[in-house]
Amino acid sequence: MTPPTELDPVPLCAALADATRWEILAVLGDRDASASELAEELPVSRQAIAKHLQQLAAVGLVEPIRAGRAIRYRALGARLGQLASRLETIGRGWDARLSRLKDVAEALDQD
Repeated sequence: MTPPTELDPVPLCAALADATRWEILAVLGDRDASASELAEELPVSRQAIAKHLQQLAAVGLVEPIRAGRAIRYRALGARLGQLASRLETIGRGWDARLSRLKDVAEALDQD
């Protein structure tokens, strides 16, 4: 499945809203691994790992790599980078609003 090119934060955040998927990403951030290898490290069945990997792949956070008969997975940082950039933009907007609110409150306090 090819991930969308435009960042839609809703499915990406939904995929990240599961602790097991975070653990999978943490492992894959260090090295590529198969679903079986992930199941050996995490307290989840291989079938559950495979479903989590499908969800992560659907939003572009991991990619399957065929190595002979085996399929290994690699973490992809681009989507996380896009999400972080979008969240940073939102955060800067909030910071600016809070700064203006502080300025108004301080001006009223001086009166």
